[in-house]
Amino acid sequence: MILAYNLQFFAKDGPGGEKTEEPTAKKLDDARKEGQVAKSKEISNALELLAFFSLVYLWTRYMATFFVGNMYDIYSQIPEYIKLYDGHIQEQTISTLFISALLRILLIMAPFLLVGVLVCVVADVAQVKWKPTTKPLQPKFSKLNPVNGFKRFLSVNSLVELLKSLLKIALVGYVVYSYLRKNMPPIYQFYDLPLNQGIMLIGTLVVNLGLRISAFYVIIALLDYIYQKVKFKNDMKMTKQEVKDEYKNQEGDPQIKSKQRQRMQEASRRRMMQQLPQADVVITNPTHYAVAIKYDPELYDAPYVIAKGADYLAQKIKEEAKEHHIEIVENKPLARMLYANVDIGSVVPPELYQAVAEVLAFVYHLQGKV
Repeated sequence: MILAYNLQFFAKDGPGGEKTEEPTAKKLDDARKEGQVAKSKEISNALELLAFFSLVYLWTRYMATFFVGNMYDIYSQIPEYIKLYDGHIQEQTISTLFISALLRILLIMAPFLLVGVLVCVVADVAQVKWKPTTKPLQPKFSKLNPVNGFKRFLSVNSLVELLKSLLKIALVGYVVYSYLRKNMPPIYQFYDLPLNQGIMLIGTLVVNLGLRISAFYVIIALLDYIYQKVKFKNDMKMTKQEVKDEYKNQEGDPQIKSKQRQRMQEASRRRMMQQLPQADVVITNPTHYAVAIKYDPELYDAPYVIAKGADYLAQKIKEEAKEHHIEIVENKPLARMLYANVDIGSVVPPELYQAVAEVLAFVYHLQGKV
């Protein structure tokens, strides 16, 4: 019994099969221009949290003093304004007090804003180096396609992001619960404390809790960074066909380049055969090589090669030489040396002067020129 089956069922996905090749420098550079890099957003978030709560820890006492002093200054000015306006508070007065309080709050919050921006920039530059691009900001209509959005929603990446979010919530919840459970007695006594002590207690609880959350968040961020690096490397891998196509796009199709080289060689041969009638002598192997020599003292101080060829082309050179009554001299060692060491249009090297001069003298003697 013979079972028929379709071999295409076993074919790999994507053009060229499975992605097994390491990404080329061009693909990585193109991905970088598109904003695709191995970067973890959690790194920036974790470092920002850590920097924020560290700064709060250092400034807690100063902030408490500032806020209490700010409230005292605002409320102490209200009776003066009431006396000034005969027991009434005008709208302009309220606006002035509000703006004054807002400016003071912005002043105390300025270091947090500056540190947040600085940490965010440093975290991103440390991960992907400094090479800004605006392409991710350009609108893409494909992102508005509900089908593509649904595919992204059901993708493996979405599932991983969901698991990461659940893990973060679970860890943060555990940290908050374990810390508050150990510090419930001071919280129960909160209403019996003076204002300054109450503010200090709240600040201490918030900062300590924030630092613990930040520490756990840093661990999560490092794991996410490793995951993003591995994921990006796998996503950037290429199939063998993609590597070939990229090479063709960069270097040109090998078949086209081969045809171009062939056409260039044919054109060079035509020019060579057109100049061949000007030769003084053709030195042969006699069957494998043929080199045409010309001596023109007005052009060069030494004889130069105007044509050369091997095998079939050597026979064509000899046929052309016979047609134009050019002397053909058999000298196997000299023919091989000239063919291997002298390009067309180049002069004979000094070490071959003597041998070529003897051949030319022989030819000139036959032609009655000497």
